[in-house]
Amino acid sequence: MKPKVKSDFDIIIVGAGMVGLTIASLLKDDQLRIAVVDKSDTPPVPMVSELESSNFDARVSALSAASREILKRAGAWRIIESKRYCDFSSMFVWDADGTGSVKFSAEELSVPRLGTIIENSFVIDALLENLYKKANLEIFRPCSIISLDEGDESVLLETEDNIRLRAKLVIAADGVNSKIRELANFRVREWEYNHDAIVATVKTESPHQEMALQRFMQTGPLAFLPLCTGLEIDCQDWSSIVWSAEPSYAKKLFSLSDDEFCFELTQASESRLGRIIDCSRRHLFPLRQRHAVNYSKRRIALAGDAAHSIHPLAGQGANLGLLDAEALVNKITEGLNAGREVADPVIMDRYERARKAHNLGMMGLMQGFKHLFADETMIVRWLRNVGMSSINDMSIVKNYLARQAMGLDS
Repeated sequence: MKPKVKSDFDIIIVGAGMVGLTIASLLKDDQLRIAVVDKSDTPPVPMVSELESSNFDARVSALSAASREILKRAGAWRIIESKRYCDFSSMFVWDADGTGSVKFSAEELSVPRLGTIIENSFVIDALLENLYKKANLEIFRPCSIISLDEGDESVLLETEDNIRLRAKLVIAADGVNSKIRELANFRVREWEYNHDAIVATVKTESPHQEMALQRFMQTGPLAFLPLCTGLEIDCQDWSSIVWSAEPSYAKKLFSLSDDEFCFELTQASESRLGRIIDCSRRHLFPLRQRHAVNYSKRRIALAGDAAHSIHPLAGQGANLGLLDAEALVNKITEGLNAGREVADPVIMDRYERARKAHNLGMMGLMQGFKHLFADETMIVRWLRNVGMSSINDMSIVKNYLARQAMGLDS
């Protein structure tokens, strides 16, 4: 069959998740011809008047203040504000083995919120709605890339539908199992976390009061993320959970009936939100840390999870990806204003320098936390509890950590 040849593009973004769509939205230059390619064609999430666990997207993100500003600049936040989301004002973190705990609050930081919990699908819907107004952009979905051919002047992509797409620059924003990263033979360093994560939406006996919870246990961390206080209806009894545990224990939890799982979750959370009344369908996925040795190669750049993936215990994955998106667009724009081509090696080097150290630092920090709270020797448990209690009493240190997590000092 003769291939269907499409016109050339300046930039092809592979991946229509939050990072890929944010990159497309931030590229304001109408002279650039842009394509977005994604293998899925997920329909918009409908708003409902009566909430049930099945009505929520299991994938949620804890957006920092920096991420919120990026989405404003991308033109998506005004649309997101009409959806459901939750600005959380406090966060309580405690150790299962001892008395150590830390509480962060927006009031102490003199900020309106610590972060925003929002279902990923609503962010994606808002970004797509904004993008459909761009005359210089084409969206191909569902559309799967099967081959990649790098030339001196362009990159040629071929799809399962026998369509050929050519661009001066290809941006891989297609997630942890990036097809573009694989086809372009990027070197990747990987570490096993020895954790699987269970995500679900749960209904609790007591309202969350816009507080996020995180408990560190020997088997892994458990997080409760408050949901949807933006609606007119009362929904403070809904939270998204991320329960990371050693694979054998995670699979055991995953296999339980809903009632059994709710009971175990109530126990694991020490009933901080009362009894767990209901839970949605659970999702289980393995956790692995990946980091590309380089973020670019010739005419291909990596962003978001395609470049790096991180343990979800601090909820920083989406925030790092959105910071990647903004940095890459800024460097491309600066380069174009200086008369450079979109895939100029100088632009790509500047992008990597802008993001790599920060991403590696956050990944190292999460790895350290994971090992620290998994260590059950008596001296480490004592130091852990003393350390958490000390941080809670040291407002300067505590506020510094909170500001870093919020992206205020990025």
